[in-house]
Amino acid sequence: MRRDKDPVPAKSQEGRAVLAVACAAALWSSAGLCVKIIDWNPFVIAGFRSFIAGLTMLICIRRPVFTFSFSQIAAGVANAMTMVLFISSTKLTTAANAILIQYSAPVLVALFGWLILREKPRWEHWASLVLISTGTCIFFLDKVGAGNRLGDLLALGSAFTFALQSVFLRGQKDGSPAESIMIAHALAALISIPFICMYPPSFTLKATLAVLFLGVFQVGIASLFFAYGIKRIPVLHAMLIATLEPVLNPVWVFLLIGEQPSLNALIGGFIIMASVTFCSIVSARRDSNRETR
Repeated sequence: MRRDKDPVPAKSQEGRAVLAVACAAALWSSAGLCVKIIDWNPFVIAGFRSFIAGLTMLICIRRPVFTFSFSQIAAGVANAMTMVLFISSTKLTTAANAILIQYSAPVLVALFGWLILREKPRWEHWASLVLISTGTCIFFLDKVGAGNRLGDLLALGSAFTFALQSVFLRGQKDGSPAESIMIAHALAALISIPFICMYPPSFTLKATLAVLFLGVFQVGIASLFFAYGIKRIPVLHAMLIATLEPVLNPVWVFLLIGEQPSLNALIGGFIIMASVTFCSIVSARRDSNRETR
């Protein structure tokens, strides 16, 4: 997967970018189901997942270009910190709390994208941001608990680094943000080494297949999709689409395990999906009108 300039028109590029980020969110959403299958320490899972994901990206990119620019390094470090902080938060607080707090990131992206990238949010972005925040709160209404204060603070930290990661990836729109994600996976794999020594994993067939899926598809291919998309659409638009991840998570659980989502989850999920679709359609129509003038 090379990063040559796309010969297709800008409108088609934006449509592909939206689809790519949606595919990344869909793949990310399979994490919860796969992690339940693997009876390993969470940091050990994350380390093997990142190691496999980095190899997957290397095979697909073939000749990565590491410029070690500020944006490339900053995005890689922020991405690695996001993975570590999120895993830590899920160990200390409830999973619902960790996800809900982390997905406050679009609010931070709106601010950082405006200040750092000069990408001023459009009215449909603000409208979708409000609706998605409302839908996310409804989605997790039945699951959010008192949690753990330190865990909640770590989840807030992961939202902060997730936002910075996305902004610095978008800052490489004239280059290739994929290398930043490869740096992040290398860092995450290195951080996990002490945990692998302390908690040696048991490579059962089920666990091995699950961690391979996590590394190759859930993170590896998903990273390539996200890197492709964030080059071609504003960072806030990409982050709003990424909020499909928690919505799709119970879909996989329902399809593969038969666990039915609650009414609040259905209502919240519908609001989020409708908001993302609305934002994408409005942005596409504006760009189409601009091209025809």
